[in-house]
Amino acid sequence: MNMNKMNDKRDLLTGTGLLLGFGLWTLLIQTVDVRPLGQNGTDIGFAALNLRFHRLTGVHLALYTVTDWLGLVPILICLCFGALGFLQLLRQRSLARLDADLLLLGVYYALVILAYLFFEAVPINYRPVPINGVMEASYPSSTTLLVLSVMPTLTFQLDRRSENAALRTVTKAFSALFSVFMVLGRLVSGVHWVTDIVGSALLSAGLFLLYRFAVRFAERRRHGIS
Repeated sequence: MNMNKMNDKRDLLTGTGLLLGFGLWTLLIQTVDVRPLGQNGTDIGFAALNLRFHRLTGVHLALYTVTDWLGLVPILICLCFGALGFLQLLRQRSLARLDADLLLLGVYYALVILAYLFFEAVPINYRPVPINGVMEASYPSSTTLLVLSVMPTLTFQLDRRSENAALRTVTKAFSALFSVFMVLGRLVSGVHWVTDIVGSALLSAGLFLLYRFAVRFAERRRHGIS
């Protein structure tokens, strides 16, 4: 087995494992140390861990606002890739002729949106504090999910499409630093339980690895490589 196939197999197995881990984590949140200590007496899983961490960080709504607005950055990246795919579609006049990585990227982003909508409709728990007086679903952290799902696709796409080494390096550094700031910002702001952040990290990492596997698999098939 050559190195590319080994990497693809690793992405497939690791991505699947992370999604299974997310499913298990979601189940554990609903069964381990569940206590009615959330807003208005709502249940919180891993209550001791979550409450201890929440008391440690406190609530910092200014930081919440900053990270909320910065959540527009990954949305803008999605729109840019959407525009790139649309321009290709206008030129090629067929979805089948689109670059496989862009076509699959649209599917990938759609799955991220569906995951968000599902957990908004079926709340696992609620935020530690109300936002503008409203109880909001908290699991998984939607901003964390968005950032950790989209930022890796920026570096992945640029590695494939740009020959400018300096641009690729700067983009990787920006993506990593931005992701770390956003995850830590959501943790420290106190608007999520720590288990919400962990769930988002598991789900986003699993989805991205399966997206990367799907791109390489589709390209091998397109070029007749087994």
